[in-house]
Amino acid sequence: MSLPPGWSVRRPAIEDVPAILAVVHASDIAALGHPDFSADDVREVLTAPDLDLDRDTWLAVDPAGEVRGWSYLEDSQRGPRETVEVYVHPEHGLPAQVPLLARQLARSAQRAAEFGLPAMTVRAIALPAEERWIGVLRDAGFEFVKRYARMRRPLAGVAAEPPAPPPGVRIRPVRPDDEAELRTFHRILDTAFRDTPDYQPASYQQWWAQVRALPSVAWDEWFVAECGAEPVGILQSADQTLDQNEGWVKQLAVLREHRRRGVAGALLAHAFARYAGKGREYAGLGVDLSNPTGPVRLYESVGMTPLYEGLVFERGVDADRGQPGPEGQASTRSSTTSARSSEARTR
Repeated sequence: MSLPPGWSVRRPAIEDVPAILAVVHASDIAALGHPDFSADDVREVLTAPDLDLDRDTWLAVDPAGEVRGWSYLEDSQRGPRETVEVYVHPEHGLPAQVPLLARQLARSAQRAAEFGLPAMTVRAIALPAEERWIGVLRDAGFEFVKRYARMRRPLAGVAAEPPAPPPGVRIRPVRPDDEAELRTFHRILDTAFRDTPDYQPASYQQWWAQVRALPSVAWDEWFVAECGAEPVGILQSADQTLDQNEGWVKQLAVLREHRRRGVAGALLAHAFARYAGKGREYAGLGVDLSNPTGPVRLYESVGMTPLYEGLVFERGVDADRGQPGPEGQASTRSSTTSARSSEARTR
């Protein structure tokens, strides 16, 4: 599907952050009733180490020159699965929705070939209220695969001094200037998530490149759990919801042999205390509701409740070894991939 007469597409730049944020906020308000994306989130996407500004993202511009749509690919790690995001203004950007999705699917087919893969599994996220977007995805060959929940708890009454962890467990901040420590942090994260079927591994170099590209990192909000002198668990925070005065738990991982001993709960308690000590009003995180390790029960036990749910859709595209045009169509294949995302990006 082509854009209407007078519409055009171009590549975004950092200078476009305000225009992009206006589109995303309009989309969020229509689906959620409130904004759920910040300027720093936009910058993080545009500066991500695995996103090529000249190839992996588009802006749709209306005849008056206003940005009305934004699309991009994320989370590939040069692996067999990536996520496509398409935001359009709910009143003025709908004509761009299908053309932007088509361009991104064509680009996924190209990326599959560039990465030496026979095909790429592409995921897309929709909120239940986004009925039109869900219809667009189904028409494009996407099928529903799972749900995730955006969870939150208020921090009113949480003390800045965390409770004592279980006997034999020690919680401490990560040492960001110690490369061996950071490698251990990544090893625990990677090892723990390999127990779940929907995990796409990232090397230490890939993970560290993503961390370095973040607009800011509050290292005092990153924690390591030790049993004796052995690191056995980690918690990685992020700044992605600071605009909502919320501390965000990006990753929480405990090695299998040390689970069900209160380690994860102790890590969360330390994070909540740190957030509260900084005056944050909430703590939040995203969770895969199909995760067989049952993290939802843990989060509910520490006072978190679902704020909303998101729907995850999936389809496959065959690698495109040729040179398709900008709106080339990616061929559909059936996809039975059961993959785990460590967290779901809020929309």
